[in-house]
Amino acid sequence: MQCPFCQHTDSRVLESRSAEAGQSVRRRRECLQCNRRFTTYERIEFVPITVIKRNQDRELFDRSKLLKGVVTACEKTGLTAVQLESLVDDVEAELQQQAIKEVTSTDLGESVLTKLQTLSEVAYVRFASVYRQFRGIRDFVDALDQLKDSGDSPLPRVLNEAYEDTAQPEPTTIMVSPQ
Repeated sequence: MQCPFCQHTDSRVLESRSAEAGQSVRRRRECLQCNRRFTTYERIEFVPITVIKRNQDRELFDRSKLLKGVVTACEKTGLTAVQLESLVDDVEAELQQQAIKEVTSTDLGESVLTKLQTLSEVAYVRFASVYRQFRGIRDFVDALDQLKDSGDSPLPRVLNEAYEDTAQPEPTTIMVSPQ
């Protein structure tokens, strides 16, 4: 590390600690030539990921844009903000671990759908309806069939509960006594 005062290249580390919520390391250093102290920060450098859209335009991956889409699909599904943040973190981590730094919007959407399928079928269908550009009820039925056929989906239980909720209540008889 080069000293910012005398440009000497040797220094010793006096103290190291985590900074920026664990996203970097703060090091207090002392130059071995001029004995002046300075602070350095080490951060992980992420290689930018490019998303290739359907129309072949390219744009940088935007985590907040992905999170916004997931949050919209998951409104009123009971999923917590922590779960949604974790889902987006997982998708982003997968992207960073790939050797190729370009991803199609199709691959990105499928990755989100895979994770949503285990969290909430409703959110899955909502996200799929926008991402896959559903045109009619047949597209929804196909998505539901795909969920049902996946094997690990609790869709039949969810559908049964939905039908139970919409069932008409038993008629109640009110007895009125004569006065």
